[in-house]
Amino acid sequence: MSNSKPIIAIPMGDAAGIGPEIAVKSMLSEEAASIARCLVIGDKKVLQQAIGLSKSQLIINIVTDPQDGDYSPGILNLIDLDNIDINKFVKGQVCGMCGKGAFEYIAKSISLAMDKKVSAVATGPINKESLKAGNINFIGHTEIFADLTQTEDPLTMFQVRNLRVFFLSRHVSLRKSCDMVTKERIIDYVIRCKKALGLLGVADGTMAIAGLNPHSGEHGLFGSEEVDHVEPAVNHLKQLGYNVAGPVPADSVFHLALQGRFNSVLSLYHDQGHIATKTLDFERTIAVTNGMPILRTSVDHGTAFDIAWQNIASPTSLIEAIKVAAEYAPFFTA
Repeated sequence: MSNSKPIIAIPMGDAAGIGPEIAVKSMLSEEAASIARCLVIGDKKVLQQAIGLSKSQLIINIVTDPQDGDYSPGILNLIDLDNIDINKFVKGQVCGMCGKGAFEYIAKSISLAMDKKVSAVATGPINKESLKAGNINFIGHTEIFADLTQTEDPLTMFQVRNLRVFFLSRHVSLRKSCDMVTKERIIDYVIRCKKALGLLGVADGTMAIAGLNPHSGEHGLFGSEEVDHVEPAVNHLKQLGYNVAGPVPADSVFHLALQGRFNSVLSLYHDQGHIATKTLDFERTIAVTNGMPILRTSVDHGTAFDIAWQNIASPTSLIEAIKVAAEYAPFFTA
């Protein structure tokens, strides 16, 4: 890679959703272009329709090697996988062809990143039902990246403003997530989260461990998880030399982190951290997948079939994902 702006691969997501539209709009963003060289992975025919929808003057430049792209204003550099039959293409609906296509865009972007052809990947939205209809046996982006990079249990981190949130569990039931709050799991996650933060250039500061129960259980009055698992984990981590705090009640820990008290928070289940970050700024909450040999950021919204192909979807989240990828790429590839 050259020492100029990082090349960010952008798989356009599910063609039937808002992915192509926000990819096109992001390529028109002066803010994104000022910090990154953006390379879309997708289908030319679909993107031509998205360009027509936006009434823009973008010119598609087909490339095979990211370094050969023309990253001048007004150019959409594209690796064209040509995998959508435009005669069978139906917008705004679950479609196996589009689900399979979305997987192939992601797989190509991962290959480019693994080969050091791009600095990072910023993914567009995909649809779980479309993946299934296309016989793709993954439930989401994280699982695809884990498999194709041979990474066991990658870490999900949300970033919005200066708030960084990791998740002890993701797509499991609330009942199961409570069972996953164990001393051993917390210790393992904090050690890996701290390592991930170091790779992103965030070495200083304290990680807070959120409480699970109201008021962190009030010393066992409202549940025993904090007493039995969280506090022993925090004490053990401190003995190992890790700068951690907790349990910190969930009704205040995210506010305190936003104010700079903590450099990150370990959320103990999916919605605990999702609600906090998305309420703060839904469009600018960006997912960063850590613990892999490559850097991946993502929009944190879905395919929005209900508004797809109406020229009303906002590119803000994808632009923000590109910005976060460009921010962390120098640390990650150093």
